[in-house]
Amino acid sequence: MADLLTHEDYQARAASLDLPQNAFIDGSFRPALSGKTFETLNPATGSVLGMIAACGAEDVDFAVSKARAAFDDGRWSKLPPGARKDVLIRLAKLMTRDARDLAVMESLDSGKTIYDCETVDVPEAIHVIKWHAELIDKIYDQVSPASDDHIAMIVREPVGVVGLVLPWNFPLLMLAWKIGPALAAGCSVVVKPAAETTLTALRIAELAHEAGVPRGVFNVVTGSGAEVGEPLGRHPDVDMVSFTGSTVTGRRFLHYSADSNLKEVVLELGGKNPCIVLDDAEHLDAVAAHVVNGAFWNMGENCSAASRLIVQKGIKAQLLTRVAEHLRAWVVGDPLNPEVRVGALVSKAHFGKVSAYLEACKAETIHLGGQIIAEGFIEPTVVEVSSSTSKLAVEEIFGPVLTVIEVASFEEAIAVANATDYGLCASIFTANGKRALRGARALRAGTVTVNSFGEGDITTPFGGMKLSGFGGRDNSIHAHDQYTQLKTIWLDLTDPADSSTD
Repeated sequence: MADLLTHEDYQARAASLDLPQNAFIDGSFRPALSGKTFETLNPATGSVLGMIAACGAEDVDFAVSKARAAFDDGRWSKLPPGARKDVLIRLAKLMTRDARDLAVMESLDSGKTIYDCETVDVPEAIHVIKWHAELIDKIYDQVSPASDDHIAMIVREPVGVVGLVLPWNFPLLMLAWKIGPALAAGCSVVVKPAAETTLTALRIAELAHEAGVPRGVFNVVTGSGAEVGEPLGRHPDVDMVSFTGSTVTGRRFLHYSADSNLKEVVLELGGKNPCIVLDDAEHLDAVAAHVVNGAFWNMGENCSAASRLIVQKGIKAQLLTRVAEHLRAWVVGDPLNPEVRVGALVSKAHFGKVSAYLEACKAETIHLGGQIIAEGFIEPTVVEVSSSTSKLAVEEIFGPVLTVIEVASFEEAIAVANATDYGLCASIFTANGKRALRGARALRAGTVTVNSFGEGDITTPFGGMKLSGFGGRDNSIHAHDQYTQLKTIWLDLTDPADSSTD
């Protein structure tokens, strides 16, 4: 864990940063071909951080053409695995060198707390790059059990030019989740960061070039979804797209693929994740700490947020008392203050969306919070609903609002948990081992944690069922599957002379 600076030191660091503004294509920063720009704002203050290149379809075409040329001539795709590993290890070292600046940049751009950026996002992003780098020369191809007269080799090849479309809630970490396996596989990438949060993607592209990633292999095209995301999704020379974001936008990428070249698409989408606490759960204070972290980490702007607390009646009052005690430490305020745990929502538009849910809370039982602190800032809110079909219990709020649902039994808890269109994550707290495993098997979610909140780690695949995911998984060795194609090479060993006749 990083040694944190003072609030004043972080403010001084922020003031001294030289922030990137142009797209990064073919190894250098470039303005949009149109010359257009857009403002990127600090969501905590509303101040303008800089003017970012507002790219369009012509910039996407240019970036894809450079990525294709780099892929086809093999400057990266045909490098020996060990050589690609060495470059990515150098990238991880450069990220470590610049870790503090990356953390401050991420906080300024997204409203995330510097505490989270320093202790979670940046170190985890570095770890992800290192992990995938080390995996490059440790993935073996296969030989199938053919006959004595044949050898069938099953080999992996990089899929080609990949579009990587990032969300705004974890800009740096989601970038690492995608470029780690994509670059490890030998692909060329065109990254489209969210318009709200472009800065760290641009800086990482610059560091990758410094580390030795050849020009054309790692490109970043900045701009809106309509002007950049859609042209990337429809581009006939993009072989695959990996998208993390809302379910609504994810659906569009399936249409873009169908309407163009049937490119492969991997989607990691929304969630309305249940946290089940049964009445035999032990160590309620620890359970409450997990509940608070699961619901309010990153201001609840988290697809895996434990936003539905499904709690058995007999234990509800005790648990909510302890939740309130833990929430006292979750201070709302300036994200650059290391004592703050709840920063600013990412944009004025998103703040407006989440604020509207506070109106719905007024019709229910608010246990804690429910107030707007200032423009962009909402205090952690715990609200108990009278029905599990309430909009607060069904819709993904993506903000610091925890919905409490009381249930009478284990069976009811599982039924309520599964009564959602989403299936990303879930957690269950119980001292009964059999009940824990039965619950974990019954819950329709890509990741289920027992007696904890979490997403696993880099070694475990991450992705969802139902409307939470499509086509593949991030993290783990399985993430490499989506950036590679399988090829069968069939060798006939028979001697033609053996089948000849006199």
